[in-house]
Amino acid sequence: MPTDTGPARRHDLVAGVVFTVTVDRDRLSSIAHSHHPIAAPVFGVSVNRLLRRADRRPAARILDLGCGEAAWAMQALAHSPDGHADGVDISQYALERAATAAVQRGLAERLTLYELDARKFVPVGDYDLVMCVGSTHVFDGFAGTLQQAGQHVNRDGILLVGEGFWQVPPTAQALAALDAAPEDFTDLAGLVDAAERAGWTPVYAHVSDVAEWDNYEWSWVGSLTEWALENPGHPDASPALALARKHRDEWLRGYRNVLGFATLVLRRGSGAGADGQEF
Repeated sequence: MPTDTGPARRHDLVAGVVFTVTVDRDRLSSIAHSHHPIAAPVFGVSVNRLLRRADRRPAARILDLGCGEAAWAMQALAHSPDGHADGVDISQYALERAATAAVQRGLAERLTLYELDARKFVPVGDYDLVMCVGSTHVFDGFAGTLQQAGQHVNRDGILLVGEGFWQVPPTAQALAALDAAPEDFTDLAGLVDAAERAGWTPVYAHVSDVAEWDNYEWSWVGSLTEWALENPGHPDASPALALARKHRDEWLRGYRNVLGFATLVLRRGSGAGADGQEF
């Protein structure tokens, strides 16, 4: 779902590569996710399990903030046969892929896409399910996502958020690879504590395992590498190869088995109002 170059509030890794030509960063990110439209370290079977736990009603209103290619939104529609989803993202390329996929899946009439900064999205009414998976950087982190995305959830609805956490204390190599500080993430228990402080109670969660991470990262690196090798004359080919190598090295030598990823299914805690505040 993220439109940046990696999950869980990653800083823009494209900016870490020195280019000699003007590069379309959104395009490279779209190419990198072309074989993994879920755009997070989560297998499809895990997406379905999360959506089953988040399923509220056959005619659910669904909102996906930072939707990327809208893979989560379209799969949510498969669980809500009479539902409608809105997907919001700033990437023209990701939204074009989403629109094509929606037509192919027969979902075009039930999916509305907005090319817009998710912070500026003003919906008409609230939603039964609001998702923000791997795009919490849009709202300046997990706490901001709970507050800003959460305001679009109706009183009995579900907020589904995917966020990074430290599996182990971060190493210097991991911090450098992610351009992060230790306080940028907490551990898994701290993530749950932060949700509850904001008035949200986890009713289910999925913690991505190493196979999901490896599949995501190899898909990211491999998609970009394959595109560059198949288009050697394209002006973005050399920058794409440089980015893929940099990303691969930072993952393998930096944050692999250090950064975790959890997707939480959240409901409002007892006594919390529509804005997450206590009555």
